[in-house]
Amino acid sequence: MFDNPASPDDFERAYADAKAAAKSFPKLQRLESAKVWPKEDGTATPAYRTLDLYFDSYDDASAAVATPVAAEVFGALAGANATFTGLFSDVEPS
Repeated sequence: MFDNPASPDDFERAYADAKAAAKSFPKLQRLESAKVWPKEDGTATPAYRTLDLYFDSYDDASAAVATPVAAEVFGALAGANATFTGLFSDVEPS
């Protein structure tokens, strides 16, 4: 989950690069990208974008973020001074 950037244009360029790189994570099953809608009154929410990466297991996800691909993904975002919160979670069936 990415916070609101100081420069949305710079962030969007970096995010596009990061998202493209993320597609090559080993054992990645699915990637979902989203832009967060503003509040009903048009003001920004605390989050600007999300990038969800799906793996079969915690071990696969943990191993993926320790690869050179992760350095490329997070390096692209560092250039845009993007702050984010990263989470590992199990998706529970509905």
